[in-house]
Amino acid sequence: MTTSAAARPPLALLRRARRTNRELAVVHPDARCELDFGSPLELLVATVLSAQTTDVRVNAVTPTLFARYPDAAAYAGADREELEEILRPTGFFRAKARSVVGLGQALVERYDGEVPRSLDALVRLPGVGRKTANVVLGDAFGVPGLTVDTHFGRLVRRLGWTTEEDPVRVEAAVADLVERREWTRLSHRLIFHGRRVCHARTPACGACPVARWCDSAGIGESDPDRAAALVRTSGPR
Repeated sequence: MTTSAAARPPLALLRRARRTNRELAVVHPDARCELDFGSPLELLVATVLSAQTTDVRVNAVTPTLFARYPDAAAYAGADREELEEILRPTGFFRAKARSVVGLGQALVERYDGEVPRSLDALVRLPGVGRKTANVVLGDAFGVPGLTVDTHFGRLVRRLGWTTEEDPVRVEAAVADLVERREWTRLSHRLIFHGRRVCHARTPACGACPVARWCDSAGIGESDPDRAAALVRTSGPR
């Protein structure tokens, strides 16, 4: 996930990115995965369910889901109608039920019911892409990874770290800017900041602590008082 020496990012950009990351660590010391989970399997399932819905909705159904299906074998043998009814509040519940059953079957058949610890193995599972795999690696196994969701992509483009749109290219570009040990924490910080300050429609530029290092500073509300009113203390999640 690194480029050749000839294509390394400018030193000024690298320093700016790392300075921004350090400031975000101060601003969002509680940045973390906002999905509730108690095991790698629970995180994997919750992340799959989080597609096109909020963490709040996923967290509302997972206590019932995890109690009813405690392991991969339980998902593999789940009654489809019962599973769909539990997942209904998350939206696209039929497709998600199909993915979760397929996920359980693949884990049982290939990995004795255990969640694998490698990116290559994870992305071969049904319904699992690089974003989901990096969430699981970073938060369940402590393996650094960059979670390029919509917030992450929006912020790194606004900050001027990359102009790439493709998530894999975004991941590669940011990987060259920030120390590998920081990748998971940086992901959480950017996602927190995107949900609370750097909103998609009206970013709170006048209340943004990293505006001085942002190429897009001023595209949103610049008045400090009006910008402060836009800042959320949580979510939307």
